[in-house]
Amino acid sequence: MQPETIGFIGLGLIGGSIAKTIHRIFPEIRQIAFDISEETLKEATVDGVIAEGCTELSDAFSACDIIFLCAPVLENDDYLKQLLPLLNDQMIVTDVGSVKNRIHEKIRSVPELEKHFIGGHPMCGTEYTGYAYSKDYLLENAYYVLTPSDNVPQEKVDRFYHFIQSIGALPLIMDPKAHDHAVGSVSHLPHVISASLVNLVRETDDEKETMRTIAAGGFKDITRISSSSPVMLENICIANREEILHLIDNYMAEVEKIRNQIAAADGEQIQSYFSEAKNYRDSINIKGKGSVHPIYQFFCDLIDEAGGIATIATILATNNISIKNIGIIHNREFEQGVIHLEFYQQDACDHAKELLEKFHYTIYER
Repeated sequence: MQPETIGFIGLGLIGGSIAKTIHRIFPEIRQIAFDISEETLKEATVDGVIAEGCTELSDAFSACDIIFLCAPVLENDDYLKQLLPLLNDQMIVTDVGSVKNRIHEKIRSVPELEKHFIGGHPMCGTEYTGYAYSKDYLLENAYYVLTPSDNVPQEKVDRFYHFIQSIGALPLIMDPKAHDHAVGSVSHLPHVISASLVNLVRETDDEKETMRTIAAGGFKDITRISSSSPVMLENICIANREEILHLIDNYMAEVEKIRNQIAAADGEQIQSYFSEAKNYRDSINIKGKGSVHPIYQFFCDLIDEAGGIATIATILATNNISIKNIGIIHNREFEQGVIHLEFYQQDACDHAKELLEKFHYTIYER
């Protein structure tokens, strides 16, 4: 059964992307939204994405078949009790936060909500925030974790599962605690590690900012997610505190392991350590959408001559290929290719590679 009315509490990057996706695929579904930003609501209304926007929760939400809680993780708690007088029997209430166990604990303290609540976590996004960065294809082929409350009827779970499928995402049903451990390991902990590495370099750099100047691709790759919203990360670290602390302890033990091997100059163990990491990393499919938007990029050789970059840009532009980012790689200790090209979509990246190879450019991929 297709929903007739859908509501959003918060219309930022994820809420806006879900709303835009639904509007693209099911334009007949009426969508309403609450957000503290009048400008965001105005923009979404002008886009035709929402039919009604409000800066306070109103009775209009009582007609919703699905309500998406898309506020920051800690703020979602405040809206749960406000939803109680707005519930109808068929309504599904869901969230989009990357921490699930905490909100389920809150839901259990409001029994009236349990039969309506299905936790959700779309595994997509970018390091940017706000409705202005939302996209109507952000969920395409992205994993979308569902964590149904124990007392929610199976009919509602099935209905929501199929709806998430219908908007192009790949639903996965998980236990909330299992979700928080998994996401803590592959998303939350990497943010902590990335930020700590950036701050280490920032604090130990010299007056000439030598480290900032020569920072190579490896450093940039591992620290890219440090551009994510500090407010979002504050919410995540508090909401998933116990899991993250446990993972940090495990990580520190792992660092201590390789530290001891390096201190002992144990070449065989050092090589084995990096070999195991390489083999596991190479087995991971990096083309799927995770909590940070994937990068569509490649590198190519470029003769150091006037107009070299302009020539590449012209070849791509005349074939209607938009370049997201272009730059010279000055430190290529672990890189091949002088120039780095980044694109908005995989098909544009693939087409660009084909074109440049026809013009005898040498392409490198990572």
